[in-house]
Amino acid sequence: MAYLSDSDFKTVLKSTPLVSIDLCLERKGLFLLGWRKNRPAAQHWFVPGGRIQKNETIADAFARITEAELGQVFEHSDARLLGGYDHIYDDTVFGDTDYGTHYVVFGHYLKLPDDFEPKLDSQHERWQWWSKEAILADDSVHENTKAYFRSGL
Repeated sequence: MAYLSDSDFKTVLKSTPLVSIDLCLERKGLFLLGWRKNRPAAQHWFVPGGRIQKNETIADAFARITEAELGQVFEHSDARLLGGYDHIYDDTVFGDTDYGTHYVVFGHYLKLPDDFEPKLDSQHERWQWWSKEAILADDSVHENTKAYFRSGL
């Protein structure tokens, strides 16, 4: 899978939405959130997820993202689609810009084994398990993450 140069990626960010998968992961009645290190949504609690690459199927992206973000491959067929969401940010991975970042996100719910523990990845400073009520009440949880829990999860 080829990654774009910074110059090409900036052109994409200026021109079109990115397509991604977010993961609402439940274990023992709690949901996994990570403290994001990178823009956009840096310095907020957020569900794990990632972009779908060009010519990558949703199922392949799901497997790649779960392995990269969590340290274990999970199958797309085991998840439930929550729906499509718009995540629109004023900034980009490159910092503040006049064009921001727009994601079209396919939110998914997946129940994890009771003994599952995620590995730490490069996108997150730490992981934490949260109740739905705590997610909705905490100002440090990003609004785009709260949207999944407000819409019936």
